[in-house]
Amino acid sequence: MKNFFSNLKGDAFGGITAGIVALPLALAFGVSSGLGPTTGLYGAIFISFFAALFGGTNTQISGPTAPMTAVSMVVIAGIVAANDGDISKALPAILTVFLLAGLMQIGLGFIGLGKYIRYIPYPVVSGFMTAIGVIILLTQVLPSIGYYPKEDIAFVETFKPQAEEVLLENILKDEVGEGILVLDNFKETITKADKITKDAIFKESQNLAAKEASGALGAIKAFPRAVQNINWLELLLALGTIFIIYGFKRITTKIPSTLVALVVMSGIAVAFGLDYKTIQEIPSGIPRIKWEIFSGFSLANITPYIFTALTLSLLGAIDSLLTSVVADNMTKTKHKPNKELIGQGIGNSIAALFGGIPGAGATIRTVVNINAGGKTKLSGMIAGVMLLVIMLGLGPVASKIPAAVLAGILITVGIGVMDYKGLKAIPYLPKDIKLGALKLSSEVLIMMVVLLLSTFWNLVYAVGIGLVIASLMFMKKIGDLTAKGSNIKSLKEESWKDETNFPKNLTEEVFIKHIKGPLFFGSTSEFQALALQIPNTAKVVIMRLGRMQYMDQSGLYAMEDMLQELKRKNVEVVFVGLSEQPKYMMERIDIIPNFIPRKHLFEDFESCLQWIKTNVKDQN
Repeated sequence: MKNFFSNLKGDAFGGITAGIVALPLALAFGVSSGLGPTTGLYGAIFISFFAALFGGTNTQISGPTAPMTAVSMVVIAGIVAANDGDISKALPAILTVFLLAGLMQIGLGFIGLGKYIRYIPYPVVSGFMTAIGVIILLTQVLPSIGYYPKEDIAFVETFKPQAEEVLLENILKDEVGEGILVLDNFKETITKADKITKDAIFKESQNLAAKEASGALGAIKAFPRAVQNINWLELLLALGTIFIIYGFKRITTKIPSTLVALVVMSGIAVAFGLDYKTIQEIPSGIPRIKWEIFSGFSLANITPYIFTALTLSLLGAIDSLLTSVVADNMTKTKHKPNKELIGQGIGNSIAALFGGIPGAGATIRTVVNINAGGKTKLSGMIAGVMLLVIMLGLGPVASKIPAAVLAGILITVGIGVMDYKGLKAIPYLPKDIKLGALKLSSEVLIMMVVLLLSTFWNLVYAVGIGLVIASLMFMKKIGDLTAKGSNIKSLKEESWKDETNFPKNLTEEVFIKHIKGPLFFGSTSEFQALALQIPNTAKVVIMRLGRMQYMDQSGLYAMEDMLQELKRKNVEVVFVGLSEQPKYMMERIDIIPNFIPRKHLFEDFESCLQWIKTNVKDQN
């Protein structure tokens, strides 16, 4: 407890500053998610406080981030669409998925996955982060020019026939569920159809119009129509926001330029009584637990999103631990990765219970906290409390913020989140694969596949496909390198230093094989050729395994097949320098001692040579 308050002044200043920086971003991410600014604030409040309290990085400030919001947006859009565009109806399932993601993060921390996050290939992370930036830019273009598909009456009217079809389908589905749909009597169906109002058709048409223009592809499709319906006031508010964010940084970085842009542009809009579109109203009361998560729980509703919840949890883990590394470098400390995952999971779980969107460790806010004097967990907790105080005291004022201002803020976030380091490296990365006559870099290919699939198809599947491609390419490279370093060569062509004194009269009877590198499924084809290349005069095969530190199941069975073939030919095999892991694998299926007696296991070549001189006779 003493250490907890050892830096009270610095933590208070760091937490308050980080909380102020987080405010506009929390509001913007909430709007971007589709659930409204309040959900962004709730996420920032609870994740910041509880991730700091239970986490493993003292100076980390957590809350909604661009990657987490982008994936959340996919989840929200999918579940809302499955619930006929009714957000209130979809909310329990949405929050259940977010709660599940938080619980999964806690589980990842308990099983010790934190230390393995660093093995995710850079091209996958790079492609994903750039895709997040592109998605944010594309989806914020429409609100930044004041175009909202739901409010474009002419556009909405085009969906009227489809809306009527959807409403009729819903009636039929309900009747099937109630067991009253009878082929020779459609009276009930006709009665219900007659009760469909013009307002219901219009509302469904609005939902379909919004769905058509959602996501990156939808924004591109709607762009020509949006350009014809520009609201110049909204565009000026967005451009003014972007100008202040980039311009104010040139004056000073001590005051967050995002906050300055929010206050100045909102102040101008309110002071001059401009006719602009505001964000959704922010409640000023104490946040309450959304009990409908439990009362309205349905396994069928969330089953399709379990993999998405896992992706959210993994993404949050990566996002947070990368920020933890930045914090370590700045403070010369060392974070606890598994404890950090548990803290993030607790924060996300509690945020979901109160209706907040998920988040992770936020790099910019963490850096601001450290630079302002934050050193202990108290700083992150103070940042959360600061946001709660702002919401309770300034909720009605914040509700007057122009939607275009938050769109402008998000555009700068989208520009900033893209991985320019990875993009700049594209021309210089080695072209190591061939596609027909075309030479490409495998890393660039992975990056572009993840980028394009994430932007125009599905963020979740794109990362999975990117990881699979990266893994296959890595295995091929390692297999090629292992095969290259482990070519089958005769004793005359290849010898190690300790083999120079090998008796020349036994070179026909003894064949020496050097295994260099792991024996795994990527290198088994080369290894299997060994039995075919052993000369007919050989009576003993010495396998030098000191550099074979690892063997997988494929390699194990390849070894077994080779030993069976040599045994059939009455060729003895001895092992030199066998490591613990391969030895353990071979003992499990009795290769040792059934094929290789323990007396044929030698720690070094010298002891093996003594055995050769004693037991092998010159017959050729």
